[in-house]
Amino acid sequence: MTDPANDHVGLTDTFASRRYFRKFEGITVHLLRVAANMEADGAVSKEEVKIISRYLSGLLYTFRALSMKYLLVGRDTGRFFGSLNMDKRDSGFPVAAELLTMANDAQQAQRHLANMPSEAELKDDMVRTIIGQQQVPTKLQFALSQRQYYEELLKGELFWARNDPECLWIGNDGDRRRFMLHWAVYDSQINLPVIYLMELEDSGKTTLPKDQRRWPEVQAHLMAQSMAGLKLLTIAKGFDQDFDDLHPKSLKRIHVGPMYSSAYTEQSGPLRRVLAEAEAPEGQDWALAWTTEELESEQVIEERAGWFSTVEREVFALDPFGGQGAETGTTRMQRSIILPQRPFQVLAEQNPPGFGDVRKFVVSATGQVLRY
Repeated sequence: MTDPANDHVGLTDTFASRRYFRKFEGITVHLLRVAANMEADGAVSKEEVKIISRYLSGLLYTFRALSMKYLLVGRDTGRFFGSLNMDKRDSGFPVAAELLTMANDAQQAQRHLANMPSEAELKDDMVRTIIGQQQVPTKLQFALSQRQYYEELLKGELFWARNDPECLWIGNDGDRRRFMLHWAVYDSQINLPVIYLMELEDSGKTTLPKDQRRWPEVQAHLMAQSMAGLKLLTIAKGFDQDFDDLHPKSLKRIHVGPMYSSAYTEQSGPLRRVLAEAEAPEGQDWALAWTTEELESEQVIEERAGWFSTVEREVFALDPFGGQGAETGTTRMQRSIILPQRPFQVLAEQNPPGFGDVRKFVVSATGQVLRY
């Protein structure tokens, strides 16, 4: 086995680090447009696209905060503060430890800001250093970047390593309430953001989000099961068994990434060759995978529970094509790839095997999204 740490690299060059963050900011904006395009195609519902867009916006804010933290990387700031650690082999995203550190920084952001000069004071000092001492005010620039980092953290709405479940009421089915649960994690095994959506029926006496016993248990259960290595079938059946009056009707998992870039990553396979041959200009030399797994209940059966009662259990539909359902634990799986025009043209020309059933979203700098 290879050591995962060997696949992590620090972006110690100032310009490479800034290009990386600019690239991801652009990609995330494209993803928001792609999500809207998926809604227009009927791939996701209006409620789902709102939830997904919120998590994607959180990713945008997370990258913005990290770009402030590492703005002066590679420069002599008078203080060692490290560099962004990214997964160059498997994901192209920052490693999960970056988000864990960021969450810890957020807890102490108010205290840090209280002990820092204001932005106006720092800028005044910069002008005096430039004019009076005729020096580049690197240390002051660093102090300002750190202040802006903590201010971004205080604004909130970021994508954290753990984004605990939230519960949205979506209607009633007879005497049962229907809810959409959603949560997300930054999976430390694959260094990728993963979004979960579960639709369920609640037959309990107290509505789920107001139930002081069930709701904390549901949140803890779902977060403990949020690992990319677990099949959706395993997660859904475990939930169905543990909560007799909650009935999961569908479960969806979205993997955002990996990100492929000839400038930053070393993934193998067809996309590496496509990006190398495309020779796209800066900002367009990337491709991002997007995988959606779905599991749906197809019927309900009753099981005995004790001597005199029965409980409902869901029977989940597995993909009937090619015997893949039992292997993947899903009703269906849809792979997509998002990429700019130049890499798409090379991909279409090469037409590598395995990409025939992959949805291609081609994005332009003007915001247009075309699906192939």
